[in-house]
Amino acid sequence: MIRKFNNTLLVGLFLCLPFCGMAWGMLGHRIVGQIADSYLTKKTKKEIFNILGNESIAMASNWPDFIKSDPAYAYLNNWHYINFKGGFSEAEIKDYLATDSLTDVYTKINWLSGQLKNKELEQDKKGFYLRLLIHLVGDIHQPLHVGRYEDLGGNKIRVTWFKDSVNLHQVWDSKLIEYQQLSYTEYASAINYTTKSQRKAWEAEPVSEWVWQSYQVAGKIYGEVKSGDKLGYDYDFKYNAILNQQLLKGGVHLAWLLNDIFR
Repeated sequence: MIRKFNNTLLVGLFLCLPFCGMAWGMLGHRIVGQIADSYLTKKTKKEIFNILGNESIAMASNWPDFIKSDPAYAYLNNWHYINFKGGFSEAEIKDYLATDSLTDVYTKINWLSGQLKNKELEQDKKGFYLRLLIHLVGDIHQPLHVGRYEDLGGNKIRVTWFKDSVNLHQVWDSKLIEYQQLSYTEYASAINYTTKSQRKAWEAEPVSEWVWQSYQVAGKIYGEVKSGDKLGYDYDFKYNAILNQQLLKGGVHLAWLLNDIFR
């Protein structure tokens, strides 16, 4: 696909085709949801209870991955990610997003947020859209869901994780998180430390900033790994803080978004 962008023809800036991957895996999505739950207002919690009942945000977060087994939901595949080539500036990415009208994680987060603000929305759609939104906010913070089309967000980059043959996307979906050997509640408790000023700054970040931040992390990941690399202790040590930051920001951003919707 060729798109005009800032008066320059750029080949493959954005291509939206389905690829395999469950951003963050079950643990990661639940960690984001658990963190978000700790920052919800009483009103937001009440509104969410009216929609999900006793189903927690953490447990609802994986539903959009579970339904991938049903062909009726195949149309949702493109909702989980956005692809860019490498080397773009912040201004270029955000200029593109300002006019983005394709089906991707960015446009669908914005669309779902708008739908959920509709007080007349049917109850079944509220549950459907809320579960999707919770999940997609997690997705957009997994750096390789803002990855590159040519390798399908790292799915084509084969690496060894300790003794396991996996792809780079899997490493960031689940391997790094599972390596910590914590439950999602333990993991959330271990990293959920923010100051009021820090949360205020993160809450002021628009969704386009979430995309830009993940794009930057993805660029770092791509720059330091190639097919055939062996990843293990050193890789975990190097990227653990970045991983935790993305999970924590995902939780804070999700809470802010839900509080804004249900205020």
